[in-house]
Amino acid sequence: MTITVRYFASLREALGPQEQVAFEPGLTVGALRDALIARDEAHAQALARGRAVRCALNQVMTREDAAVTDGAEVAFFPPVTGG
Repeated sequence: MTITVRYFASLREALGPQEQVAFEPGLTVGALRDALIARDEAHAQALARGRAVRCALNQVMTREDAAVTDGAEVAFFPPVTGG
């Protein structure tokens, strides 16, 4: 299955705006994050488990246990604060 992964704010600066990735069915948002972390050093640093990273699935905020389906859009971004 093919997924669009989008990055925002500081993650976008580190990884670019988006990428298309192919994975086996049955993937969760958390498993996707772990797979991206394992890809290379840039992904490992930007998406590290010790960093606060929020996620959305098809433009709706979600938890990492949400199932990802073919053609889905998953977005990762740092927490946002207002001022």
